[in-house]
Amino acid sequence: MDDHIELRETSNNSEADDALYHLIHDSVVEPRREGILRLTVKIPVPPSSQQAIQARPPARWRTPEFIFYGLAFVIAIPVMIWKTVNLSRESHPNYKLYSYKLTDGWIPGRKFDNSDAQYRTFRNSVGLLTIIAAGFFVVKSLHRLVIKQTSPPKSDRLHRIPFLVAFSAIFLLGLHGLNALKILLIFYLNYLIAKGLGPSKLTPAATWLFNLSVLFAIDRFSGFPFVSLHPSLAFLDDFQGAYPRWYIPFNITMLRLVSFNMDYYWASRKSGPSEVSEPVVTHKQRTTKHHDLETYNFRNFCAYAAYPPLFLAGPIMTFNDFMWQHRMRDFIPTRWNIATYAFRFLSCLLAMEIIQHYMYVVAIKDRKAWIGDSPFELSMIGLWNLVIVWLKLLLPWRFFRLWALADGMDPPENMVRCVLNNYSTFGFWRAWHRSFNLWIVRYIYIPLGGTKNLLVVMALVFSFVALWHDLTFRLLAWGWLVTLFLIPEVAARYLLPATRFGTRWWYRHVSAIGAVGNVLMMITANLVGFVIGVDGISYFLGELFGTVQGLQFLFLACACVFIAVQVMFEYREEEMRNGIFRKC
Repeated sequence: MDDHIELRETSNNSEADDALYHLIHDSVVEPRREGILRLTVKIPVPPSSQQAIQARPPARWRTPEFIFYGLAFVIAIPVMIWKTVNLSRESHPNYKLYSYKLTDGWIPGRKFDNSDAQYRTFRNSVGLLTIIAAGFFVVKSLHRLVIKQTSPPKSDRLHRIPFLVAFSAIFLLGLHGLNALKILLIFYLNYLIAKGLGPSKLTPAATWLFNLSVLFAIDRFSGFPFVSLHPSLAFLDDFQGAYPRWYIPFNITMLRLVSFNMDYYWASRKSGPSEVSEPVVTHKQRTTKHHDLETYNFRNFCAYAAYPPLFLAGPIMTFNDFMWQHRMRDFIPTRWNIATYAFRFLSCLLAMEIIQHYMYVVAIKDRKAWIGDSPFELSMIGLWNLVIVWLKLLLPWRFFRLWALADGMDPPENMVRCVLNNYSTFGFWRAWHRSFNLWIVRYIYIPLGGTKNLLVVMALVFSFVALWHDLTFRLLAWGWLVTLFLIPEVAARYLLPATRFGTRWWYRHVSAIGAVGNVLMMITANLVGFVIGVDGISYFLGELFGTVQGLQFLFLACACVFIAVQVMFEYREEEMRNGIFRKC
């Protein structure tokens, strides 16, 4: 690689890159929220000036336009729920095609659709995970008691690291049995790459090549059973732990391995010790400020890579952030924050339970039991499947983040918006799996050039995201579709920038029309990637565009989405009127 071409930690390409990085990473305390804004999840946001707040237009909630929108909501949402519940009745002609996938529910007189294998694993394991978390806190309390009696008080929390390493070793052995040795070997090889190459420009390439090769290999060979390595090792496969398929969640671990190596690489290329000039550092500073090189040791690396609350599913923290939260005590969540977050988790869990008792859309989707259904009914099957996909990801992420918060750590919130509260493709991906988005920005997006080569970079990013999730053509097609669907939004922002036309009376309505197309494209891409696949979407589009009834429904659906987008716009305006400025 030429000397003048260097993989960068921060963007030097343009002011747009710097602005994007600042908007995603900067962290301050949110203003106090009142009314409907209490529903929104709290995340760190950039500071906003009083002038920017006062520049927002007055609230429109009580105008005739939004009163009409409110009436439309009152009619449309119950119809959407009723139609989907009606599809799940025993009297429906297609019920017999999927009824065997249902189980008895805890709500009297209702079956339960627990046919989604990914969520079923979490739901069936949440009791055991709670016991493990409780055990973690019991052992942690004993360790803290010993430390208090044997050591003077300290301003940092680095004394936790040996405890985390020891508990993580026991946790991995119980979870994956002797497969934990394979994980430890991968840890060690990754660590050798970082330490062996150090500031060399070969470090990023070697790190990525190693981790992607491991990811592909363990998927291709099902985690390398010991018997496949040598017949004499077959007896070791008898000790597989509670979750033998250790390679399934390893893609999350891979992100942490890359984070450690790249953070160490950037730190080793900077001269001088780490700087701690502020009593409290922001999330951006915790992520980008390097530590002394001695901090990047194998013990800290193992404590980070195998941190029990976040090991299985995240959210994803960078190594720098993880260590800053141990070096300083300013980030410990309050009991009130933990309690309110627990309430959010339990509320979402209850919502998921109710949906699974009254809407059997996952079983309908799996059995393709939609023959004879109208375009409206087909769209509801797809839409509520997307809601379930959102909830089935949100619940594990919030459970594990709650565990981390209770442990005094503050990882990023993964889900910032409801899946149905998105109109921008860019905003959607900032709000969906947010910690992964932050990771991508730091370790892929900016190093590859950011906005300077936007479409090329986004194609590479979403191809990686798709293959990282699952090595299948369906998800690769999803990644390419998402990239393709970014083009209209990029073009619209270029041709009709808000800085020039945002104050015009027609701008909000033209933006809403464009957002309708965005929403429909995002729904299509996610149906392909996560719900019904290429064949299912082909059938749906045939019914939608190939029949008069389908075209009539499409017109009505576009009108409803237009109204929904206007409400999304105004909700964000309400946030900005209260000093909350987000890019999603």
